[in-house]
Amino acid sequence: MVELPVPENCPDCACPRDGTPKHLDRRGFLSTTGGAALAAATIPGALLPATARSAEADKASPESMVKLLYASMNEKQRSTVCFDWDYVKAFKSGISKKGLLRTRVENNWQVTHTKINSDFYTADQQEMIRTIFTGLYNPEWIPKIEQQLQDDAGGYGKQQSIALFGRPDSDKFEFVMTGRHLTLRCDGNSSDHVAFGGPIFYGHAATDFNEPADHPGNIFWPQALEANRVFSMLDGRQRQAALVARRPREQAVAFRGDNGIFPGVPITDLSSDQKEQMQKVLQKLIEPYREADRTEAMQCLNQRGGLDKCSLAFYSEGDIGGDETWDNWRLEGPSFVWYFRGSPHVHVWVNVASDASVQTNA
Repeated sequence: MVELPVPENCPDCACPRDGTPKHLDRRGFLSTTGGAALAAATIPGALLPATARSAEADKASPESMVKLLYASMNEKQRSTVCFDWDYVKAFKSGISKKGLLRTRVENNWQVTHTKINSDFYTADQQEMIRTIFTGLYNPEWIPKIEQQLQDDAGGYGKQQSIALFGRPDSDKFEFVMTGRHLTLRCDGNSSDHVAFGGPIFYGHAATDFNEPADHPGNIFWPQALEANRVFSMLDGRQRQAALVARRPREQAVAFRGDNGIFPGVPITDLSSDQKEQMQKVLQKLIEPYREADRTEAMQCLNQRGGLDKCSLAFYSEGDIGGDETWDNWRLEGPSFVWYFRGSPHVHVWVNVASDASVQTNA
């Protein structure tokens, strides 16, 4: 498959350069033999008018929609957004300088130039991409995610792009959506041993690039408040262990494995009521995502010993306002990293697997 050059990373609030190709007409999808056949087989009524088709599409799994989207693409589209499963690329930023493009994660990037709401995609394809996107979230969180995209990127589809890895018409594929404060995946369990299809990223700058201490309107700040409730329950010895001076680099989410040394207070050192609060933190973290991904994340964690194999660290560096409501914290185990970096605004890096040998390209 032919690679479209990935644009250079731009500063966090800037928009990537747009290399979007020109119009492909709507008839292309409906006249594609493979697309029509898969549409009929995958989603009853897929060739009905858009309003009727939308209701049917809502019932489809994101994985089914990825296959339908792939079948609808012409050769120009495939050569632009489709990559081999093991496609390797050299990177100009981040910790990893070369690695699998499929496992790349950044805070602000475009895996391809093509924006979702551009005329590179037909209206039908845009509708399918939208259905994949919403299907990956807990329905209760979709309005919040819409608000985040509005605040950070002017809305859904304007500064986000997609890529497909592997062959969605086979059993090994992955859909990746990227943009500012977004790396989101759909893999149908093609990626072995990992939750969420691989490392993901989410963030929000609700009011400004430099948010105030209470992060007004930030949809993810309640996760930090839940974690800070654990800190408030710690005794002096536990707080001394939990509070770390300097934050690690935000992209540092590679697994340390069973023999790793994790910063912060070990969860095994917590009392039963403190552990109960930690379970609430964990549930708050996975809450935005669809049930299948929440379940898989918990299975991965439990296969590596659960929370009892993890540690919780709070970082004094980056404490906005000096209020000791810790904006930066990290929950980490042998193959579990959830790194909440809340200053100058919220960035969250997530890497969860059942096998610590799985690596990421950050």
